[in-house]
Amino acid sequence: MAGKADNIPTENQNGAPFDEPSITDVPITDEEIFMAHVGGKLSVELRSPIDTQRDLSIAYTPGVAQVSRAIDNDVALVSKYTWTDRLVAVVSDGSAVLGLGDIGPRASLPVMEGKSALFRTFAGLNSIPIVLDTKDPDEIVETLVRLRPSFGAVNLEDISAPRCFEIEHRVIEALDCPVMHDDQHGTAIVVLAALKGAMKVQDRDITSLKVVISGAGAAGVACANILRAADIEDVVVLDSKGIISFHRQDLTEVKRELAERTNPRGLSGGAAEALAGADVFLGVSAGKIEESLIASMADNSIVFALSNPDPEIHPTLAAKHAAIVATGRSDFPNQINNVLAFPGVFKGALDAGARRITERMKLAAAEAIFSVAADDLRPDRIVPSPLDKRVATAVAEAVADAARAEGVA
Repeated sequence: MAGKADNIPTENQNGAPFDEPSITDVPITDEEIFMAHVGGKLSVELRSPIDTQRDLSIAYTPGVAQVSRAIDNDVALVSKYTWTDRLVAVVSDGSAVLGLGDIGPRASLPVMEGKSALFRTFAGLNSIPIVLDTKDPDEIVETLVRLRPSFGAVNLEDISAPRCFEIEHRVIEALDCPVMHDDQHGTAIVVLAALKGAMKVQDRDITSLKVVISGAGAAGVACANILRAADIEDVVVLDSKGIISFHRQDLTEVKRELAERTNPRGLSGGAAEALAGADVFLGVSAGKIEESLIASMADNSIVFALSNPDPEIHPTLAAKHAAIVATGRSDFPNQINNVLAFPGVFKGALDAGARRITERMKLAAAEAIFSVAADDLRPDRIVPSPLDKRVATAVAEAVADAARAEGVA
C-alpha cells in the first residue's frame, strides 16, 4: 500500500542500491546532527595550491594584477578568470524557513549552507549563502543589485509570501542573470514531474484531472501556475478561508490574479466542497486535512501531502483511500524533494548563459525529471530518488536546450 514506511524502496531508479540505508533503518541522533554542523557545512577549496613563493606571486601580487587589468579592458573576461559564472548566491531573510517560520537570518543560515552543499553535490556548482538582516523588499533588491558583480545566479530561499512574489519579480527585472525563488518554482517543477509519473502509472491523461491545492502561499501559487501551463484546466486553490474565487471580497492582489486562472467551475466554500470528487489533493500548507475528505475524492485519487515535517494527513491514513500517496519526507515512499529540480535548473541556465529562467525552462525541467523515472515507475515510486545523480544532468541539458530554443541564452 502506498504510504507505508515499510515500502520505502531500497534501490535507485536504475536498480542500484542506495549508497546509504534509509534513515528509518539507522536512526539519526541529535549528537550526529549537531556534530555534522560544527563549524558550518561549507569551506573554500583552492583549485591551485599555494605552496611556493612562485605560487604566491601567480595567485596574488604581482601576477593577479595582469588578470585584473585584462578584465578592466574587457569585462566579459570576468567569466573566464573568476568563479562568478558558476557561482549561485543563496539568498534569504529567514522569514519562512522550512516548517520553522520566521526565525531570522542567523538561524536560517544552516539551511542556506545546506542548500549550497546540495548545489555542489548534485550540480558541481559553487554557491555562497547570503542571509540579509532586513525584510524590506527595497533593501533586499538594492543589496542584490549592488552584489551582482560577485555571482552568476540568485537562488532566493525561504522568503515569506506575499513579499516573495514582489522580491522575485523585481530581482529578475533588475539583474541580467538567472533568478529563481526555489520555494515557489522548485516545488512546482517536482510536483509536475511527480504528477506526470502518477499519470503514467495509472495510464491517465493529465489534462483531465481535477486538482485541489491547499495553500496559497509561495509554493501553492507557483504550483497552480505550472499546472495551468501544463494544460490542466481544473485547478482549485484553498487558503485558510476557503476556496479562492471571485465570490470572495477579501482577496489580495496575488489571490485575485490566481482567481482569474483557477476554479473554472466557480466553486465556493471550503475543503469539503473542493475535494468532493477531486482526483488530486496537493498540500503545500501547514493545514490539516481530515481522512473523511480524502475518502470523498474520486476513485484512484492521488494525495501529495507535502507539508514538512508534518504532512497535512499522515500517509498511512491517506493510503487507505488514495491509490498514490507522496510526501515531502524521506522516510516514506515518493518523496517530492526540490533537490530533484534546483541544481539542474541552475546548472542548465548557467551552461546556456541564460539571462533568466522562464516557464518553458521549468516545464522542460519537470519533463526531464519524469523521463529519468519513466521506465521504472510504480505507485510507490513516481519520481526518481533524490540521490539519483542522473537527474541533475538530465534537467540541466533540458533546461539549457529550452533556454536556447526560447532565445534567452
